[in-house]
Amino acid sequence: MPAEWEQQSCVQLTWPHKDTDWAPMLDEITAVYEEMAREISQREGLLVVAPPDAQLSPLPSHLSPLTTHLSRLNTNDTWARDHGFITVEDAKVLSPQPSDLVLLDFKFNGWGEKFEAELDNAINRQLYDQGLVTGHYESHLDFVLEGGSIESDGKGTIFTTACCLLAPHRNQPLTQQEIEERLKEWLGAERVVWLNHGSLIGDDTDGHIDTLVRICPDDTILYTGGDDDHPDLTLMEEELQALRTLDGKPYRLLKLPLPRPIYDNGERLPATYANYLVINGAVLVPTYDQPDLDAEAMRIIGQAFPDREMVGINCRAVIKQHGSLHCCTMQYYGGLRPKEKIINNK
Repeated sequence: MPAEWEQQSCVQLTWPHKDTDWAPMLDEITAVYEEMAREISQREGLLVVAPPDAQLSPLPSHLSPLTTHLSRLNTNDTWARDHGFITVEDAKVLSPQPSDLVLLDFKFNGWGEKFEAELDNAINRQLYDQGLVTGHYESHLDFVLEGGSIESDGKGTIFTTACCLLAPHRNQPLTQQEIEERLKEWLGAERVVWLNHGSLIGDDTDGHIDTLVRICPDDTILYTGGDDDHPDLTLMEEELQALRTLDGKPYRLLKLPLPRPIYDNGERLPATYANYLVINGAVLVPTYDQPDLDAEAMRIIGQAFPDREMVGINCRAVIKQHGSLHCCTMQYYGGLRPKEKIINNK
């Protein structure tokens, strides 16, 4: 499984619309998606998935039709990270081309049957049947796996959290060992690192790793620091300090600040700087109208990615639905058919 910082061909955004939970704040969240779309499309391809009747205004005029692809599909929600394809390289090919990549289609069941997901779970197969994405389609629709629940270093280690992959309504009655064997086989991993601690107040994914711990080049790990309300994050930090690479070396650890508490109707929201997106030439970093901490987080992430531009995206709107920037996106390495421009299926 490639590391996120490897060369990408495109990023998928599944667009917000009036029939999602975004309805009361549709203009506000759409503005955030337009900003993400603008930054992505300046650097690589963009794949937008939206229902036939979704208002796209149309696609913002600053997006190039040569790199922006629109697929009209019915959707439940917008979290492309968790319903999108997971891309892996064909182990039999030494220098894989886009057609040699494997597109793994796992089951998405609304984070353990918490939310409706039938339409979102059907997106991948439809994108493939449209001929939009390149690679070999491989169905694993009998196994629940969300993109936000795993991290890859691109050289044989997959990171995940026990609290998510072993949560109810995922893959019972499979044991941890049985799940690990499947991940190794399908993702081409030598080992799976299971973190047993770490969670954010307000999180409804059962502890996705992309809100807590992110793997970076040169055996570096960025991770979310805690506060008095998150003692489990201190235990997670101790796990990371004890962790070793496949070569037996300690990781370089960079601690991210935790945003000051943000509430919506009295409920604390799971704001985190770890939910950034690496794209070609840049890192899109969620910000939260906390200038000092926003700047500090971008500085620290920049230490892990010194050759990339740090671009802040205000995600105060996104976390009102308990996600952030990385959750909204899914990168592809094989990507879009080169001869296609805009797909608009009615």
